[in-house]
Amino acid sequence: MDPGDPRDQRAEGARRPREDDENYGYDDPAFDDTAAYARGQRRADEFYEDPDEYQPPSFTEEELEGLDRGGGPRRFLPLEDEPTTLVARYLFPTERYRGEWKRHWIHLTTPISIGAGATLVLGYLAGFLTRQNIDGMVTVAVLIWLGVISWVAWRVFDWYFDRFILTNKRVMVVNGIVTRKVAMMPLLRVTDMKYEQSALGRMLSYGTFVLESAGQDQALREVKHLPNPNELYLRVVEEMYEPQAVEARLGKEDDDAD
Repeated sequence: MDPGDPRDQRAEGARRPREDDENYGYDDPAFDDTAAYARGQRRADEFYEDPDEYQPPSFTEEELEGLDRGGGPRRFLPLEDEPTTLVARYLFPTERYRGEWKRHWIHLTTPISIGAGATLVLGYLAGFLTRQNIDGMVTVAVLIWLGVISWVAWRVFDWYFDRFILTNKRVMVVNGIVTRKVAMMPLLRVTDMKYEQSALGRMLSYGTFVLESAGQDQALREVKHLPNPNELYLRVVEEMYEPQAVEARLGKEDDDAD
């Protein structure tokens, strides 16, 4: 047979073209069960004779070591074992607590500066008015100063009760002394997350978190002055994308404590 002559499709050893044969290549020994499973044609329970033979993903000691004891930006600070009484009331029983954070002390810069300035002004006015024999005005100045200091104390207490909370299901912000405000966002609805740090924020280790969700109305979008933003960012991202690694790391820490 010349190379240019058409090949007889009925001849011995002849095979139909790939586009005409739905089972082309499947009888080839190279196409074994492993390859079929890799193409998604067989489920795990069909591939393994014993269903118990399949094991879920596991993490090695080296991988976990890099999460909780390694140096560099991947290092995590230890978490509290239990939430404080301030936070526990907002968690439901099946929710796993991951941590809570107060805002950085830089959040108090404005009220403390105002309180310090008011104290300096009061000292100057008290001396000046006393020399002028205007005792009534000194009393008024002291009352104004007490009002400013009361406002500063209120802001400090408000800062103390202001918490950013992370669980395995959501992020929350709880604040307020008399009127409590609780804002939350499910982790499943977070479509984008970033944090911003100014030059001063990088020096003092604080930043602003910006959370984007699938919904238009967002009860929790921007959270300012959070401490250790890089660590907190990694915690939230790990909780969103590697929850099994979080459980394995926390379980390893419990075993080491025992």
